[in-house]
Amino acid sequence: MEEINNIIWVVAAEALDNYVLRLTFNNGSVKTFDCKPLIQQFPVFGPLQDKQKFLNITLDGWTVTWENGSIDIAPEYLYEKGVAVYEPQETASNFAAEENEPYNSEQ
Repeated sequence: MEEINNIIWVVAAEALDNYVLRLTFNNGSVKTFDCKPLIQQFPVFGPLQDKQKFLNITLDGWTVTWENGSIDIAPEYLYEKGVAVYEPQETASNFAAEENEPYNSEQ
């Protein structure tokens, strides 16, 4: 998938057990994100201690939200702090491999 100006956003999300999110980003990366530290540390996330409220996630076009959009987490933060489950191959590494191949004049 193509990124617009290197902006990252969430295209799919699933709330898993133990306050963990499974997130798919617009660049094809899939990551998990543990929300427990945020819920414990910041009062704004307090309502999410209720497991049913935590499981009731929605997407607003950029990121995951709860409580009709009154609670959210920046997609860049989710991406940077998330644990990679799947990372797509970088196209730059593919180009680098091609550059290292011997020149074939018959191509």
